[in-house]
Amino acid sequence: MKLGNHLHLLGRHRAMEAQLDEFLDQITKASLTFLSAIECYLLANDEREFDHYLTQVEKIESHGDNLRRTIEVELYQQTLIPDLRGDVMRLLEDLDGLINICQGNLFRFSIQQPQIPAECNSGYLQLTKTVITCVEAVVLASRAFFRDISAIRDHIAKVMFYETEADRISTAIQRTVFASKLALEEKRQLCYFVEHIDNLANAAEDVGDTITIYAIKRRL
Repeated sequence: MKLGNHLHLLGRHRAMEAQLDEFLDQITKASLTFLSAIECYLLANDEREFDHYLTQVEKIESHGDNLRRTIEVELYQQTLIPDLRGDVMRLLEDLDGLINICQGNLFRFSIQQPQIPAECNSGYLQLTKTVITCVEAVVLASRAFFRDISAIRDHIAKVMFYETEADRISTAIQRTVFASKLALEEKRQLCYFVEHIDNLANAAEDVGDTITIYAIKRRL
């Protein structure tokens, strides 16, 4: 089936298109709520507000799961894009995983409550903002996969850039932490959280790689 037919077929199913948009919206909401929660943890130290953000991400995760399952069922029941159906389902599952990472990281902060030195706050914030920008870029790449395949390359380039930036910032924070006079167990815990925040960008890059492969298949 040609590319143009793929787009035309999806365009004829407005409900499916709306569900895909809503699903992608949940990833954006989860990532931005994650950022707000980290800002709250580092700057406000307000446990009640942090718990509010955690609850919000839990609700977003549940809604995202329901949307993904609904889309998957309809892909089969309506026999939509049969030659791409498996790829689309795997893509949705990988995207859903980004929400799970946001939720998992907030649970880690809630349970362990790491004491992050004030001098590390800016690094943690910069890292978090960078990984969220990376996620936003992969969401745009995902939208382009369904609507305008020619736009994918620009979005993926941004995903790769911000993932590299996240790695750079992560490394700098860990060097600072291990150069400090903190106890070894404190250093390890601080770096543990840096690595888990950075993992969100790594996962976004993996999704971007998947989209690139699927886009090549669509062009064949």
